[in-house]
Amino acid sequence: MVATLPTITPIDTGATAWMLTSTALVLLMIPGLAMFYGGLVRSKNVLGTIMHSFVAMGIIAVLWVIVGYSMCFGKNVLGGWFGWSSDYFFLKGIDTSIMSAGVPEYVFSMFQGKFAIIAPALIAGAFAERVSFKAYCFFIGLWSLLVYNPLCHWVWASDGFLFNLGPKGAIDFAGGTVVHISAGVSGLVAALYLGARRGYPYQVIRPNNLVITMLGAGLLWVGWFGFNAGSSVSSGLSTAQALTATQVAAASGALAWMIIESLHQGKATALGFASGILAGLVAVTPAAGVVQPYGAMIIGLAASSICYLAIMVKNRLGYDDSLDAFGIHGVGGITGALLLTFLIRPSWMAEAAAAAGGTWTLWSQLGIQALAVLIAIVYAAVMTWVLIFVLNKFIRFKSSEEDEMAGLDRSYHGERGYGMLNPS
Repeated sequence: MVATLPTITPIDTGATAWMLTSTALVLLMIPGLAMFYGGLVRSKNVLGTIMHSFVAMGIIAVLWVIVGYSMCFGKNVLGGWFGWSSDYFFLKGIDTSIMSAGVPEYVFSMFQGKFAIIAPALIAGAFAERVSFKAYCFFIGLWSLLVYNPLCHWVWASDGFLFNLGPKGAIDFAGGTVVHISAGVSGLVAALYLGARRGYPYQVIRPNNLVITMLGAGLLWVGWFGFNAGSSVSSGLSTAQALTATQVAAASGALAWMIIESLHQGKATALGFASGILAGLVAVTPAAGVVQPYGAMIIGLAASSICYLAIMVKNRLGYDDSLDAFGIHGVGGITGALLLTFLIRPSWMAEAAAAAGGTWTLWSQLGIQALAVLIAIVYAAVMTWVLIFVLNKFIRFKSSEEDEMAGLDRSYHGERGYGMLNPS
């Protein structure tokens, strides 16, 4: 009797090369976000704001290797609250693992780890210029473990309950629900809990460097191709579809914001154009794998319109979402997650109907999308409030008046971003 050797999945070098590239592109988004946020705050807070993004690259990356990947993609534990696998603990069991897509599991784990990094970094925009650096570090670590990882497991793990709703699950191709809605809603809760920056809204708070902000927006646009197209975990048709949808939505979002702003305020600003880019990119993120180019264009146009309105409402209500983390990421993510339902390509719906053993309507899918969005909103909001409430008992979450007036750079880092005599 001849012994049979176990089947080993061959490496798809094309898919692996693209996933390696996508991983680097998504990592590029973190310094892009740091520049985008950093240019929008006052000069005395520029380094502190940039550090909010960069410190996430250290804290979350370490947590991801230790337990994050296991919590997100392991098997259900505690009733499916999150996952766990001893093979994923410290990534010790995937040394030679090749996934069914022909990609080494190390590559997939590192790609997904970049999503885990950028999600809490996005939150920082909501309470920029007024948060304690030490408290922020503890907060993002706990938020990643208790908010991001469970949501990721529910939506993307093979046994996650949102992944298994309906014939093809809740659609979140690249993180509209997992990343943007959760981060945006958490940012809003944190901003409301902490209260406004001292002097807001009566004191004029101007960006220190819109050039940096525009460059950051450009890096985010480039990195988003890895964010969305890389989520196909392949190098083929679905990759091309997602990449095209990303480009179209970003461009249409930017143009829509520019036109709306010109009509409403009489001028098209650079910040408005950059905001439109982000609104389009955020909204197409959950939809990139299921819509055609015209659908991506509609999503970009709609997202800019709705996000612009959301920021106007914020200004009217007077709450201090410093850099519009909720207004762009939260509102844009919700818009994309729901609107994509009416723009799904026919072939996807045909597959869903076949999997359902009969008719599967857009309204059926809309119900699943709405449920996933609602769960993400409620879970992120409640858990964020609890985390900040508990943390605030041990570490002052909001900067003291003295530290805030001096600026985050000097108070928490002993540095200044610019060599100017007046750091304000």
